[in-house]
Amino acid sequence: MRIHFIAIGGSAMHNLALALHHKGYTISGSDDMIYEPSRSRLEKHHLLPEAYGWFPEKIGPELDAVILGMHARKDNPELVKARELGLKIYSYPEFLFEQSKEKTRVVIGGSHGKTTITSMVLHVLQYHQKPVDYMVGAQLEGFDTMVHLTEENDFIVLEGDEYLSSPMDPRPKFHLYQPNIALLSGIAWDHINVFPTFETYKEQFRIFIDSIVKGGILVYNEEDEIIRELVAETTNTIRKHPYHTPAYRMENGKTLLETPEGEMPVEIFGEHNLQNLSGAKWICQHMGIDEDDFYEAISSFKGASKRLEKIAETENTVVFKDFAHSPSKVQATAGAVRQQYPEKEFLACLELHTFSSLNKEFLKEYKGTLDAVDVPVVFFSPEAVENKKLDPISKEQIFNAFGRDDLIVFTQPSEFKIFLKEQDYNNTALLLMSSGNYGGLDFEEIKEWI
Repeated sequence: MRIHFIAIGGSAMHNLALALHHKGYTISGSDDMIYEPSRSRLEKHHLLPEAYGWFPEKIGPELDAVILGMHARKDNPELVKARELGLKIYSYPEFLFEQSKEKTRVVIGGSHGKTTITSMVLHVLQYHQKPVDYMVGAQLEGFDTMVHLTEENDFIVLEGDEYLSSPMDPRPKFHLYQPNIALLSGIAWDHINVFPTFETYKEQFRIFIDSIVKGGILVYNEEDEIIRELVAETTNTIRKHPYHTPAYRMENGKTLLETPEGEMPVEIFGEHNLQNLSGAKWICQHMGIDEDDFYEAISSFKGASKRLEKIAETENTVVFKDFAHSPSKVQATAGAVRQQYPEKEFLACLELHTFSSLNKEFLKEYKGTLDAVDVPVVFFSPEAVENKKLDPISKEQIFNAFGRDDLIVFTQPSEFKIFLKEQDYNNTALLLMSSGNYGGLDFEEIKEWI
């Protein structure tokens, strides 16, 4: 097949392009800018466009399909040409479904934890040499790409994102997968630019539950009140399997998980991660991995990329980087570090970077999220607020939103960097939470500072 990617440089899009290239398809693509690591990875496989920009002449009747990325606009010249020629145009999730129609589709959804749970499942399956197709939202240790597609594998494991499918298709991605086996980890309002009310956001998960194929399986976090409510009210004829945080204890900074064979040390920590582990265990069991084999494999799981990723450590100092940005993720991540290092001074920095987090009406959702922190810091860029065409935010609004009189707020990257550099890191746990980079912070420098 000949496939053309409009906006090939995206994190998800370039991984799908690589997966189809490995499958033997003929791949072409365009983009107006491609950043690392997408650029190098595409170049390595001779898939990097010769020039940046949009070139309608790349679109011809010889193409079997066009895949449209979220980065492309509705008036994109290549998209216009493809529509004029009547070519088949897929969104990213539409094409994944097309590739998995004959497979058992396992979809991991939820406002938080879905990348980690998907990563856990794939780690266990790889450990036991059980080949599956997959799509996950983070680069995993031991996996070449974030997408893998074959003709022969029976299962495909998909991270189920609730964000929109494409500029032409406003449906959430996970509505398109029609899972045979699904998991929901938790629901906490996010993506306010697309779902302006919590009820609208919650409705997307109701639709997802109803999209599970008849006779399919839903594994769900019974400790989440909203999910329990949606599961109780669905009329879909599916099997329902609840999970909860497993029993565990801490000893000398190590997490010991209770199992039928006794206590077992695990590499991960934090109640939210253990809850994720419990959900992953159910999914793996439904995919043919028994409980003992699951525990054997999961003991070596160190975490997904950018999820409580340890970037530096000395004898008495530890530094973590985490992708957390929504209120529920921030609170869970901060709570996990506090529990893991109760005797250390806990300095946590949060960058407000997404559309939702920079919306002054949404800010109140962050109240109490940094209560576990000794020294709470928030960074945001007024330029980012302006670029997103949002109302300006004042430092006072940030103070009021988080409910901490001792909150430290920065708006200038240089001032934030100086603050970090001048800290006394003796007996300290530093947590850096962001989906951005604090206006250009070099995380490698932090290793030198501590």
